[in-house]
Amino acid sequence: MISDIYDVIHRRRDVRGQFTGEPLDPGVLDRVLAAAHAAPSVGLSQPWDFILVRDRDLREAFHRHVRAERDTFAATLDAEAAQRFSRIKIDGIMESTLSIVVTYDPDRGGPAVLGRHAIADAGLYSVCLAIQNLWLAAAAENLGVGWVSFYRERFLQRLLAIPAGIRPVAWLCLGPVTHLEAVPDLERHGWRRRRPLGAAIHHDRWNPGSVTG
Repeated sequence: MISDIYDVIHRRRDVRGQFTGEPLDPGVLDRVLAAAHAAPSVGLSQPWDFILVRDRDLREAFHRHVRAERDTFAATLDAEAAQRFSRIKIDGIMESTLSIVVTYDPDRGGPAVLGRHAIADAGLYSVCLAIQNLWLAAAAENLGVGWVSFYRERFLQRLLAIPAGIRPVAWLCLGPVTHLEAVPDLERHGWRRRRPLGAAIHHDRWNPGSVTG
């Protein structure tokens, strides 16, 4: 049904606190990864790799790093923002069933990557398309995904022995959840509100005052 894809898009959430830690069926994981691998990529370079992280020691080490980076960010906030931020859970690293680190290899498909000569970041955009495919497939399977962004790339490269030149783009927590929230966490906690579609639409040229509907 056409409506199903729209339902999945709007149900998808960045999950933090709803992971159950229950086992994940290998067949379901294969389907989710296959969906990610089916993403379009510039020059058919498929510049992504997926590191499945189940080892508890690795996850604990990463979690400690994320906690430290959270504190670093919190120290930059004024008192009111810091209070709001203190209520926001930023990761489900230890609660989720496993984590998937998605990487970007800028040399994949080279030296001449068709379509990338004028836009160097087109390969990075391709990796983001794979992540979105993974996320939507997970939502269709009633799984949660949480993208952890409080980390330094060099730390994660060393932790997972990622070769030099290959960038870790996303640490994704994945697994069964109790539910998916109807309202995104950052809205529920008053951090930000979603921008209406009309404010993002322009016609022919950039017009900050454009509003449709």
